[in-house]
Amino acid sequence: MIELHHLEKRFGDSFAVQDLNLTFPDGELTALLGPSGCGKTTTLRMINRLIEPSGGQVRLNGQDTRALKPEALRRGIGYVIQQVGLFPHLNVAQNVATVPDLLGRDRRATAARVDELLDLVGLDPDTFRHKRPGELSGGQAQRVGVARALAADPPVLLMDEPFGALDPLARDRLQDAFRDIQRRLRKTVVMVTHDIDEALRLGDRVALMNAGRLEQFGTPDDLIHRPVSDFVRQFLGEDAALRQLAGQPVSRFMAALDGASPLPPVAVEDTLNARSALAVLLREGTDRLTVTRGGQAVGTVGWADLRTSGPERP
Repeated sequence: MIELHHLEKRFGDSFAVQDLNLTFPDGELTALLGPSGCGKTTTLRMINRLIEPSGGQVRLNGQDTRALKPEALRRGIGYVIQQVGLFPHLNVAQNVATVPDLLGRDRRATAARVDELLDLVGLDPDTFRHKRPGELSGGQAQRVGVARALAADPPVLLMDEPFGALDPLARDRLQDAFRDIQRRLRKTVVMVTHDIDEALRLGDRVALMNAGRLEQFGTPDDLIHRPVSDFVRQFLGEDAALRQLAGQPVSRFMAALDGASPLPPVAVEDTLNARSALAVLLREGTDRLTVTRGGQAVGTVGWADLRTSGPERP
C-alpha cells in the first residue's frame, strides 16, 4: 500500500503539491487526473524519489521511503513513461531483462520471464525477441516498456502518461490490453493522465487534482454522479457519463434473452463498448439490440440498460 501523508513540494515560493493526503489501495489502478500544472507528475515522481519531497511522507507498506536507498526503492517499483526510454543498443529481450539482470537473477529464468511477458503484452516472442527498438512501431515499443516494468514482478507500478504519444487506434488497443493485464496481475498501479476518458476507462479509482491539492478521490461513479465541487463537475464535463460508457463493454449492461420476443435485426458483439452500442441504437432507430458472442446471441441491450451505471468493476 502507498500512503501520502501531508506531502508537499515547493519550488522557490510556489507549491507544486500542497498538503496531499492520499492512500492508493493494494491491487487497484488509481488514475492521477487533472489539468496541466496541477502537480500530478510531481506527485508520481515523489513516490519513487525521482523528486524529493519538501515536506510530509511517502510510505510504502508502512515504511517511510526516505529510509530506503533510492536505487533499492526504484528496483521494487515498475516505471513506465510516455517516451518509453528503451535502450537503442539493446534488443527487445535485453531491454525487458534490464532490472532482473541488475538484480542478478538466474539467466534462464529471466529468459523465460521475458518470453512470458512479451506474450502477455501481445508481442510474439519469436518475432520480437531479437528486434531493436528502432524496428518497432510506437505501440509495440510501449508494450515493451510495460513488459520491462513488470519484469522483476514489482508489486507497485508507476505510469506517467504511458499511452499519450500513441495514435487513437493504437492507444485504445493498448489500453484494452493493459486493462486485461491488470485484471490478471492485480498490481498496485498509479497512473498519471490528463485524458478524462482514459482515467474513467482504466481507473478503479480517480484522484482529481487542482493547483497542487486533491479535489476529489473516489471511483469513477463517485466523481461522475457525486462530484464534491463545481471544479469536479466542470472538469469532467456534461458528457462524463457518456465518457464512462466508452470504457465499459456492452456485455456489462446486457439483459437476458427473452425467448417470447423476436430478436431485433441489429446485432453487436459483446466486446463492443457501451457508448458505441448507444450510437448503434441511435443510428438504427431501434429500442434494443441483440448482443452476440462469436455469432451466437447471448443477450440484449437497450436504452434503459445503458442509463444505469453498470455492474461494479471485476
